[in-house]
Amino acid sequence: MSGAEFGGRTGRQGKLSQWLRGRRPKEAAGDGGREALLLAAAGAGLPLAPAAHPGSGYGCSCDRVGCPTPARHPVSFAWQTQSTTDRAQVERWARHQPQANFITATGMTHDVLDVPLEAGQEALERLRATGVDVGPVARSDDGRMLFFTLTRGTPEDEDEWWPCELDCHPETMDEHPGLRWHCRGSYVLVPPARLPGDEGRAVRWVEGQGPEHALPDPLTLLEALTDACARHTADDSDPGHAHAAWPVRH
Repeated sequence: MSGAEFGGRTGRQGKLSQWLRGRRPKEAAGDGGREALLLAAAGAGLPLAPAAHPGSGYGCSCDRVGCPTPARHPVSFAWQTQSTTDRAQVERWARHQPQANFITATGMTHDVLDVPLEAGQEALERLRATGVDVGPVARSDDGRMLFFTLTRGTPEDEDEWWPCELDCHPETMDEHPGLRWHCRGSYVLVPPARLPGDEGRAVRWVEGQGPEHALPDPLTLLEALTDACARHTADDSDPGHAHAAWPVRH
């Protein structure tokens, strides 16, 4: 899907933008606001599927003992085929699973550039200052920032796919704090999503950078993000600094 195809929905995107900006914070935090934000994400072309949600303490709603990625993974092993932008299906899931988080499957219509929070904030400021159309950006309270972009494409030859494999596993996250490019075979949590731990920990859209924005070409963001990640990695001397894990598969 091209940027022009996304940009062509100016009327729809404009109305969505006005609606989202007009929502009061308390209203948007309720069940109605949750459903509306999920529908906005699906309407922007992000295929969704239900995910686990926080259990007691730092636990997960799934039945896996010692789940390594609590509240951050799909509930179904068929999440890649299950993911959809169909409004009616997303509404059914949201209403029948009121506690569920949702993931968006990448590599179908969009990719996600996933960076440490500090690096993402630095890059976002730089990109905004230079007038780049950044697109949707989400912030996770466990230390990551997600830049939603157009996908690299859908080649007719399946062998041309570049599958996404992260550069680390949850237990080695501190050793690999840099950029991850989520494409085919991967997923991320989509706002609004709740995280384990203290109340209020969440994944939310950055103010002014919600799904009402058209998805940009990833190459327009890549240099700023990689530069910021390089500086962040060089400056991060705290061995206890926590980074969130975004798994490829569950």
